[in-house]
Amino acid sequence: MTKSSGSRPIGDRRARISDVAAAAGVSTATVSRALTYPERLRPDTREHVLQAIRALGYTPHEAARSLRAGESRMVLVVIAYLYSGAFFSRVINGIESELSASGYTVITGSLDGEEGKARRLVDLVYARQIDGVIVLTGHVPVFDGRSILEAGVPVVAVCAKLDHPGLPSVLINDEECAKIQTQHLIDLGHRRLIYVSGVEGHYNEVKRYAGYLKSAKAAGLKGSDSLRLAGNYSFESGADAARAFLQLKDRPTGVVCCSDELAIGFMKTVTGAGLRCPADVSIVGFDGIEFADYCEPTLTTIRQPRELLGAEGARILLQELNAVESRKSSSRVLRGELLIRASSGPPPRLRRKQVLRVAAAAR
Repeated sequence: MTKSSGSRPIGDRRARISDVAAAAGVSTATVSRALTYPERLRPDTREHVLQAIRALGYTPHEAARSLRAGESRMVLVVIAYLYSGAFFSRVINGIESELSASGYTVITGSLDGEEGKARRLVDLVYARQIDGVIVLTGHVPVFDGRSILEAGVPVVAVCAKLDHPGLPSVLINDEECAKIQTQHLIDLGHRRLIYVSGVEGHYNEVKRYAGYLKSAKAAGLKGSDSLRLAGNYSFESGADAARAFLQLKDRPTGVVCCSDELAIGFMKTVTGAGLRCPADVSIVGFDGIEFADYCEPTLTTIRQPRELLGAEGARILLQELNAVESRKSSSRVLRGELLIRASSGPPPRLRRKQVLRVAAAAR
């Protein structure tokens, strides 16, 4: 039998919140506040309640505590598709690691362009079953005129900016990275380039194409020396772009892809058609996914700090949930880096000159 000063016997059963309230001489609401909003109590009251909790060995039921606090301890991560490519898996890992350490559970919801999915996500947020939302797509679920941006829960954009003033975000320097990506081929001697795009109008695509054009213009490349093929970030669209490339009579020698999946799909298709990479065509990607390390040849790419993107987005969301900082000051821009691998090299004309120079030196 267990007793505490001012408490009643509770025998072998588990202590209840009412037992703690009786032991501390306070209401059950005060005990609940001590657990969920301790800053709202006087320090001496809070300590008195905590002493009763320790004496009785009371452990609050997490789900019940969340309901009393008006919290679900759930965070929704919005992705474009249930399979959103190799890139986002590491971003979601970063989000989940950071949030789980603070007692939150992460659920993912995909849009897929389906109205029914958007409705379910909107209903979930408006029903207060979600404490906060992290959006990875650049687009938010909207249904019947209701947007999650107007649901009264914190929203953070990661990887792609949302068109909403003051909304916090974690991005990389897309435009600068695309300039570096393109400049790498120009520095190798390529003067005829082709750009394989992401989804038309998407935030990342707009920024990356702008960076590509800036490098091409700075190098003096004319319109006929800088072509563009449509893609959508996927392996399949990279293969489609490669088939269009193979139909060109006078092919560019350097290919700048808006994503690694595009680049790998492109590279597999052109090498399958008999071209050599990089001897006949150099290809660079963007993202730094694991497949880039293991394809043949290995892919030159811009590596994004994927787990850090997710973790930083989660940290900002936690600040929003705890009202630590204002939204206007809680956005970050991270930096990508160029990884030079085997898929890029000098164009054929310069490669032939190098071979001739080596041969002449050997004689």
